[in-house]
Amino acid sequence: QVQLVESGGELVQVGGSLRLSCAASERISEHALAWWRQAPGKEREFVAVINWRGSIRDYADSVKGRFTISRDNAKSTVYLQMNSLKPEDTAVYYCAATELARVVITQRFYPYWGQGTQVTVSS
Repeated sequence: QVQLVESGGELVQVGGSLRLSCAASERISEHALAWWRQAPGKEREFVAVINWRGSIRDYADSVKGRFTISRDNAKSTVYLQMNSLKPEDTAVYYCAATELARVVITQRFYPYWGQGTQVTVSS
């Protein structure tokens, strides 16, 4: 089973930047990787996804233009660069892996999840 561990979540001020990292326990070169987030009392929502080649990316409308997903297959790591952070970005952020190489934003196709890392954006 693929195991994922997120890191980098912090308390940050509005307009600030943060980079999240997610390390995999094994080679994940042929898995599409994604970031999801969940705010208190809310359902988990899709944030960003990247295919195995890193050539195709997709983002939720709420983060498009502000967040960038990238990956380093040699290091079995996926990143989420977050800029111009807003209070509504506050959530626990999870990385997830599919058993597919292509991008997908449907939760049922993500069998592997990390433990989450807290991001809090404060005024």
